[in-house]
Amino acid sequence: MSTNASAPDPMNAINPIVQIKPLGFPWTTIDPFLFCAYHDDAYPEGNSALGPQASLAGRDLGQDFSRKDGWSMYHGAEVPGFPSHPHRGFETVTIVRKGLIDHADSLGAAARFGGGDVQWLTAGSGVVHSEMFPLLDAAAPNPLELFQIWLNLPARNKMVKPNFTMLWSHNIPRLKARDEHGRITEVAVVAGQLRETDGTGVTATIDPLAPPPDSWAAQLDADVAIWTLRMAPGAQWTLPAAQGENTRRNLYFFKGASVSISGQAIDAHAAVELHANQAVSLVNIGNEVAEFLLLQGRPIAEPVAQYGPFVMNTQAEIAQTVADYQRTQFGGWPWLDQAPLHGNDPARFARHPDGREERLAPTFSAVSALE
Repeated sequence: MSTNASAPDPMNAINPIVQIKPLGFPWTTIDPFLFCAYHDDAYPEGNSALGPQASLAGRDLGQDFSRKDGWSMYHGAEVPGFPSHPHRGFETVTIVRKGLIDHADSLGAAARFGGGDVQWLTAGSGVVHSEMFPLLDAAAPNPLELFQIWLNLPARNKMVKPNFTMLWSHNIPRLKARDEHGRITEVAVVAGQLRETDGTGVTATIDPLAPPPDSWAAQLDADVAIWTLRMAPGAQWTLPAAQGENTRRNLYFFKGASVSISGQAIDAHAAVELHANQAVSLVNIGNEVAEFLLLQGRPIAEPVAQYGPFVMNTQAEIAQTVADYQRTQFGGWPWLDQAPLHGNDPARFARHPDGREERLAPTFSAVSALE
């Protein structure tokens, strides 16, 4: 993978690529984002407890990030996932592309979601939640693929009331663009308005679903965008410039063989920081579908003090957070189990803190064939 752009995009006066870094775990992020983890686990058939029908011998249960046999248990002991744990001072945005997540939290909310669904949780003043990965299929593998993104909150909103939001896959707006040869680029717009251009002006505007009210993404001049892109082999598409003057942007190339970004071939999966104020040509020069995650936003530009799952502005606030959690448990845990599961029915659902319920048809994958 080359790290110097030798063939700048002819539409730009300067090279729009700032730097290129290999993907690790977690992925490198830029303010206002704190963290981005990509989980792609090839879980086997499930057992009667909705865990893997496989031996767990040799795994460090409770702290298994081994990817042994292509999957991890993470903090789960019988079922993979993340049993109850606290957060304060930021938001989690969880995009599930394959498989299912069982969510439960200290607000009393519960959900089973997947297949392109997005959960957006504003931790604010404090929430405890669990995220378990039930393996419902006892006769076939249970692949799981997801992003979990941590989006910071500005100081004025770090102690807001927690908020639980579900963005269901069928409601998330998508752009399906065809290049001059009919090859498709599909963009799922989780956050941030997408204005497609063709060099002569705006040709399409895609408005996202509303983010939680206290999110940095709810402030229009924050220019936050979270998009996923899928490009058919040979497809070409122009990534439009960001709308904000001070926006920063990372484009993560995480699936596919080789792509061209502003004329530079990239043949290894990478985090590519771009000058956000420039449109950038993207070409899938490989022979398989290429996929990207885009994260952008105007930096919050405030001090960050982090202690594990707590993100504040000062160490004094971190100490107060730890004391608050020890004293209050952020409202307590209303579930009988530290890792609640929601049964064998694959139907997706959400029960909100106010008691409102939503139920949807089962789905396990959001990945669609590109025509």
